[in-house]
Amino acid sequence: MTPAGSAAVASAASPAAVVPLLSAPYDLLSRLVGLWSDGLGWVGDRLGIAMLEYVFMHHAFLVGALIAVMAPLIGTFLVHRQLALIGDALAHTAFAGVAVGLFVNSLLGTGISPYVTAIVVAVIAALAIELIAETTDAYNDVSMAIVLSTGFALGAVLISLNTGGLAVGINQYLFGNLSTVSRENAVLLVVLFAIVALVVTVTYKQLLYVTFDETAARVAGINVPWYNRLMTTLTALVVVGAMQIMGVILVAAMLVVPVAAAAQLARGFREALLASVVLAQIAVVAGITLSFNYNTTAGGTIVLVAVGVYIVAVLAGKVQSRRAGDEAPERVDGAERATGEGTDVGGDDVAGAESTD
Repeated sequence: MTPAGSAAVASAASPAAVVPLLSAPYDLLSRLVGLWSDGLGWVGDRLGIAMLEYVFMHHAFLVGALIAVMAPLIGTFLVHRQLALIGDALAHTAFAGVAVGLFVNSLLGTGISPYVTAIVVAVIAALAIELIAETTDAYNDVSMAIVLSTGFALGAVLISLNTGGLAVGINQYLFGNLSTVSRENAVLLVVLFAIVALVVTVTYKQLLYVTFDETAARVAGINVPWYNRLMTTLTALVVVGAMQIMGVILVAAMLVVPVAAAAQLARGFREALLASVVLAQIAVVAGITLSFNYNTTAGGTIVLVAVGVYIVAVLAGKVQSRRAGDEAPERVDGAERATGEGTDVGGDDVAGAESTD
């Protein structure tokens, strides 16, 4: 990236400038991110770890660790609802949001962060997917395809209108870039993480009920369309957050691959959720480290490590099955899981959804 491009990205990434009323919370989070950076710097000095001498690597590891929690947290619900590709659709519309932010900054000289416009556009796209599915006879994959193609087309058109201004640094949004993860972007990711974690914690039982038995959830009085919209909106937030490191093209992998790996080993929904977070952390930390040491694309490296983890999980699952005398480990996405037979999915969790709605 050229020095001018780096300056443009840096100037466009200050949430404090965009939302002055939130300057106090922003300053507090910025100080916390600074403390994290100081801590990793101290560890790097003590242990002689060269990559921890760079502040951008401190931010990259923080963002990566949060993504490795957020993505499986939402991805586990999506995979079991057979909506794994929604992350891809929202990533491409988030790219349109980035293009909108860059275009507005180029045209009007504003300092709005492209990640902020990406959040807005991705949330709108998430709601559009649900709206198309609810108001037409189109299946979910059709509505996702429509939104995906529309979003990417919009991004391509905006870039072509001003290639000189928008093409600068666009690769960082497509493929991810460790060196462009600033403190401001790290603060934004912390905010997104807090929102996603809080909402999932509060609505966990309802989301679980809707995921495994939508018909029964309707009978129980749960507002299924509302929770569907909530899930797609949370997915949009995760996609935009992960886009900083993973890039648009590969961001959906973090929603799916760790979850698929965990499903080879886990025997219950909660166990699968926790296992997917652990496996995602392994993939992110190893991927960021390899990306720095070998100067490779961060998103691609993380995904390749995650796929490697998946292969190991498949082999380990088969070994586990043979030792148990089973043909294969019991999957957590079967019909029995929805009724709670032999697992912690269902039972009190599902029953509790009815009483807490």
